[in-house]
Amino acid sequence: MGGERGWLMAEEDFWLEYVDACGEPHGGPLEVMWPTRFEAAGQVRGFPSYRGQRNFPGWYWAATGGDLVGYESWVELGHLMRLDAEPDVVAVASQPFRLSWRYGDRARRTRHTPDYFVRRRDGTAVVLDVRPDDRIEPDDAAKFAATAAACARVGWGFERVGILDPVLAANLRWLSGYRHPRVRREPVADALQAVFAEPQGLLAGAREVGDPIATLPVLFHLLWRRVLAADLGGELLAGATRVHLVPAVAKEVGGDAGASAAAVAG
Repeated sequence: MGGERGWLMAEEDFWLEYVDACGEPHGGPLEVMWPTRFEAAGQVRGFPSYRGQRNFPGWYWAATGGDLVGYESWVELGHLMRLDAEPDVVAVASQPFRLSWRYGDRARRTRHTPDYFVRRRDGTAVVLDVRPDDRIEPDDAAKFAATAAACARVGWGFERVGILDPVLAANLRWLSGYRHPRVRREPVADALQAVFAEPQGLLAGAREVGDPIATLPVLFHLLWRRVLAADLGGELLAGATRVHLVPAVAKEVGGDAGASAAAVAG
């Protein structure tokens, strides 16, 4: 990196470019551009496609925001699903902007396009770069460090993440099939919340509410939405997996929830 502080620069040296939802390009100093709603911007660059390509780009329909979000690899897709399932995330944008800066007295500007811009429910933002630990070269590390410094200057968080835990990734991939809001059906959802107010096995609770063919999709949707919880990183979901109502949700469950469970079961 040419020294721990070799990438530091004056704030006005950070330059940011993005493309709005209509495809129009914009650019300017970071301190001028940062208030932009990048979660609603277009991709500043496209994904290449060619014969023999080793990565797998594509589009993912995010329940958060109800829009398509791009990914360039299975690793990115795993984190995209993780973000989509987090209750405090309200929007995710892929390739949201291009950041450039100069190292010291170099005439040529260094450029970097982060993978994702994440907007949280409280209005804060996180910029995300996805790169496996064993694929980070010195130049990559320097770019991530400079991007982190730029984010810190405008109050954004920055994360560089690697390969998602394979068990968590597999469970999220399964649950993502039930992420669409149409999967939730009442009063089945209310009944499941009442049943899992006391932790128990996934399949046993589903059967207590009704026919598993009808209740399991709703149960999986509630797990995706974090209304119900299980140890998604510990083991693959199975009939015996312990499921419980999320404490914050439990406070909202009314006293007639038990009656809803009995009505569905009946």
